Parts: sequence; structure tokens; C-alpha cells
Amino acid sequence: MSYTGEIPPGDGPVIRELAGLTITKVSVGPMDNNAYLLRCRSTGDQLLIDAANEAPRLLELIGDAGLSTVVTTHQHPDHWLALTDVVTATGARSLVHTDDADGLPIPSETLADGDVVRFGDCELEVTHIVGHTPGSVVLLYRDPEGIPHLFTGDVLFPGGVGNTDRDPERFAPLIDGVEHKIFGRLPDETWFYPGHGKDGTLGNERPALPEWRARGW
Repeated sequence: MSYTGEIPPGDGPVIRELAGLTITKVSVGPMDNNAYLLRCRSTGDQLLIDAANEAPRLLELIGDAGLSTVVTTHQHPDHWLALTDVVTATGARSLVHTDDADGLPIPSETLADGDVVRFGDCELEVTHIVGHTPGSVVLLYRDPEGIPHLFTGDVLFPGGVGNTDRDPERFAPLIDGVEHKIFGRLPDETWFYPGHGKDGTLGNERPALPEWRARGW
């Protein structure tokens, strides 16, 4: 079965095989959080994006191959409820943007805009986008043999940007960051993987950017 990115709440995993990277997506917890386990196919090194919930399920997914790194996309608790248990069990390093580090339950190494996170022969480019939280990040994998793959946390979803509680002072930098740092830099075929729900492509969402800006959420 081809990968579509659709996964029933609390279900999964679903797996996408790229030339150099395997992406495993699973939905956890009562808030339908997506967690993504990335495995470098040449070395077997693994990285987890958002240890959101249900630590036993995530640890079963990680398996005997171990885990080198957990990246938390932002400080909201539904994205890190399993972080302490996963890090304690695996010895993985924990990474989060410096502006959201105080919101995590364990000490973590901090990220900044433009950083590169490496695991095995793979790497993720870090982009900081303010608005949903002060330290939200998106993570870009540039497939050398295919399309770009972007892990967006709660910054971007099919149908709109992340929640800012209708606060114009939070919405303005978020929509600006999404428009310029994501849509302004990456092509339409870029596939994105959000923190909840189904995946999307930038090409499908690009025509709606003016509508999102006009409605203010």
C-alpha cells in the first residue's frame, strides 16, 4: 500500500521508505498527536520527532535499534508527555529550541534557527517560526533522490497555520514565517508532516495563503 499520510487517531504505524531514510508515523494519546520515528537506512541510527504520549508504544516502535535523538517541535505538553520516559529508557539526547526549553520536563540541548541535526548519514535543517509558541521549529529533510520532506509540528496543517488563539500579535509572525520561511523557500512538491492529523503538500495549500492571512487564523 502506498503511503498517504492518513492515519486513524490512536492508530498506526504507517511507514514511508525513502532512498536514505525510513519515516514511521504513529498517532498517540487522546489528542491524536503524531510522532515520527526517522531511521537512517545506511547506519540504522534513529531520531524521534515529538515523544508525544504513550511511551510504551513509542519504545516498542524504537525497538532494539536504539534511539540517538528526540527533537521536540514545541513546548506544549501534548508533544512531550512521553519525553522523560523515552529519554530515560534509551539514553537519547533531547533537543528543543532555546525559547521553548523552559517548558520541557527535562534538561535539553537547545536549537537555533539554521541549525542542522544529524543522525547517521541523514540531517534535518532547523527553521524557527514564532507564533504558535515562542520556540516552535520545523525540520526539513532534503532527500537527495526525491522531494523535500518537512516536519511542521503545530506550525502548519492542511487548511491553515497553527493556533494562536485569534491573537493578532501572535498570528502576524506565524503567518509571515510560514509564508516566507516555508512557502517562500520550498517547492510545491514538498510533503509536510504535521503534529496532528493527515499530511499535506505545499502545492495544495499555497493558493489558500491569502485567505488564511485575511481571516486571521
